[in-house]
Amino acid sequence: MRLNKLCLFIILLYCSKGFAQSQLYDSYKNEGEFGVAVGAAHYFGDLNTRAALNRPNFSAGVYYVKQFNNYVGVKLAADYAFLAYSDIYSKNETQRLRNLSFNTNVWEASLSGYFNFFRFIPGVSGYKFTPYLSLGVGVFSYDPYAYLQGTKYFLRPLGTEGQNFDSGRKQYGTMAMCFPLTFGFKYSINENMNVFAEVGYRFTNTDYLDDVSTNYAGPEAFMITHADNTTEVDYPAYYLQDRSYELGSSIGVKGRQRGNSSQKDAYVMFHLGVSFNISSYKCPTPGSPN
Repeated sequence: MRLNKLCLFIILLYCSKGFAQSQLYDSYKNEGEFGVAVGAAHYFGDLNTRAALNRPNFSAGVYYVKQFNNYVGVKLAADYAFLAYSDIYSKNETQRLRNLSFNTNVWEASLSGYFNFFRFIPGVSGYKFTPYLSLGVGVFSYDPYAYLQGTKYFLRPLGTEGQNFDSGRKQYGTMAMCFPLTFGFKYSINENMNVFAEVGYRFTNTDYLDDVSTNYAGPEAFMITHADNTTEVDYPAYYLQDRSYELGSSIGVKGRQRGNSSQKDAYVMFHLGVSFNISSYKCPTPGSPN
């Protein structure tokens, strides 16, 4: 008889625990989260045609996610990345002879759809972890620069592909669009805080992150003719549009391929961070069924 009572007590205890958990799951509402992250960024483009990951640089970001339910939300993010690369890192002999390089700061703002693969209830066993995916659209600023004899020069105003000489070559801007695709994992340390890791690839609509896209304009495009018919080179544009002379003979003949305009530049960010949950609980009204 005592054994039967003990079994009944265990069954009731288990059922009440399951009922309490069910009530918690049903009453919990994930309003969203905000987070901060740091990590590394890498550039892909005319100077890194093989998508090598050999020169990562610093990146960081902040974001806010508004959850519509446990799975679907919208993400507003602001990110920074420093991007840089040089032909000297290439395994291609022709690219190494080209000898171009660039650096740029990227400031990005984006809006994305956000999806949790699993039901995510911070602090509750069995619901503390989920992979997630986001896809959206953003804008970013960039302004590539390089160094010549230790002095920093912004490349866009110099028209290194003849934009200042040939009216048919349109000057590129310092703003462009990106399309961030991000995949990550997050885990709740407790009901208030999560840790996460993610990788986000940015497709862009510009081929000038690196100031390289089409053909050489030729050295004559960077010669200044004075009223007395004397000429001089347009410094520093002349020396930055074709730097192959630093390794030997110049290859910057007019019309020769300098970059590949058929493929846009891109960049990727790898981030580790923490986020803070915004949640609420729905209390049952008096007399309402549980």
